Amino acid sequence: MSAAHPPGIERVLFTEEQIRQRIQEVAAEISARFRGRDLKLVGVLKGSVFFLTALARAIEIPLKIDFLAISSFANRTTAPGLVRIAKDLDDSIEGEDVLLVEDIVDTGFTARYLLRTLAGRGPNSLAICTLLDRTARRIVQVPVEFRCFEIPDRFVVGFGLDYKQLYRNLGHIAVMRPD
Repeated sequence: MSAAHPPGIERVLFTEEQIRQRIQEVAAEISARFRGRDLKLVGVLKGSVFFLTALARAIEIPLKIDFLAISSFANRTTAPGLVRIAKDLDDSIEGEDVLLVEDIVDTGFTARYLLRTLAGRGPNSLAICTLLDRTARRIVQVPVEFRCFEIPDRFVVGFGLDYKQLYRNLGHIAVMRPD
């Protein structure tokens, strides 16, 4: 089976079917929680695009969608976990129920920054929904209300997650070889 994997891929972690099924389950929870409310999904570019699209299609209530992009950087002159918004939301979130849609929550630095930034804009509520939650690498604790999968401390690609901008288009989630 490894011959069918693209170069650098060790194994499939979650199949397309497993992902589709879990997104349906999480979408049902979201639909129930936000029924009758003004829900806005806020996707974090680029990684969340595939997940947000599948999630939005599975949610059974009316919703709005917006995107933002972030830049994370750390070097000798900046603290690790420093994040800034590279592309802001197009519309206000004031008075809306906002669901921040992430491809992966890892250390928690980005999620914490985004929660604090968005909370200052007056949403009615603010929650995180992530495709993958890698709690083994968590440095900053953040509340993840909706998660599809918890994953081990391995580098993964597919379904929006990349390695040097490659592999986002895989329909499954795969573990990269450690080399």
